Amino acid sequence: MTELRLMAVHAHPDDESSKGAATMAKYAAEGHRVMVVSLTGGERGDILNPAMDLPEVHGRIHEIRRDEMARAAEILGIEHEWLGYMDSGLPEGDPPPPLPEDAFALVPLEEPVGKLVRLIRQFKPHVMTTYDENGGYPHPDHIRCHQVSVAAYEAAGDYLLYPEAGEPWNVSKLYYNHGFLRQRMQVLQDEFAKHGQEGPFAKWLQDWDPADDVLAKRVTTRIECAQYFEQRDLALLAHATQIDPKSFFFSTPMEWQQRLWPTEEYELARSRVAVNLPEDDLFAGIEP
Repeated sequence: MTELRLMAVHAHPDDESSKGAATMAKYAAEGHRVMVVSLTGGERGDILNPAMDLPEVHGRIHEIRRDEMARAAEILGIEHEWLGYMDSGLPEGDPPPPLPEDAFALVPLEEPVGKLVRLIRQFKPHVMTTYDENGGYPHPDHIRCHQVSVAAYEAAGDYLLYPEAGEPWNVSKLYYNHGFLRQRMQVLQDEFAKHGQEGPFAKWLQDWDPADDVLAKRVTTRIECAQYFEQRDLALLAHATQIDPKSFFFSTPMEWQQRLWPTEEYELARSRVAVNLPEDDLFAGIEP
């Protein structure tokens, strides 16, 4: 089998394990090279697992999150690189406060684009994945991740841009992750109801903005990866500061997930190869 290469660009450590992790584990298990690039270190993320909300953790959050990311990468069987920027944090308030001066979202775009172009030209991915223009959700780092990823995808193959970053490389395809779809939550919630149980998604579904349903219409590609869902969950749990093992993420029986919704979803955003939609393979149409 010919080795192909996939690069997944994410804003923070733990994003890779909640967005497309089973897809990455699948391709890695099939003998392809998979690299996650984390643009920031997640230094300003809250501690979301009560068991980890300890003074010694607060004082070492940057170091701990690096260790968590290394463990998640090992579980998924992937390579990993840090781009080296400072987490912007999620501003809260009305109006929201200004971002810290060292925030990734305030760094001039050409700087992280140049760093990512260098990684692209070194790794030579055939496919990249990232977030859509809304960042998946409106965190400033997620929106910036989209901007950086799209710009680097375009620039990596242009010999006039970032000539110091290595020989040009054209990435064949760029995808957006679409992991949080209302239809998936509804299917699983209905299964709980069939078994006389309340289910964890009622509030999410009640508060869902109908405008978000447009995301389902943007999906072009569904990757069958149910056998890697357990690996996905183990990688997510490796981010112990961010994930409470008692959270709703883990409340749906694995058999239901694998049977009722065995795929992860993507939107083909750019392609330099001929495609036939819908797809069931991120590498469809690519001849290395």
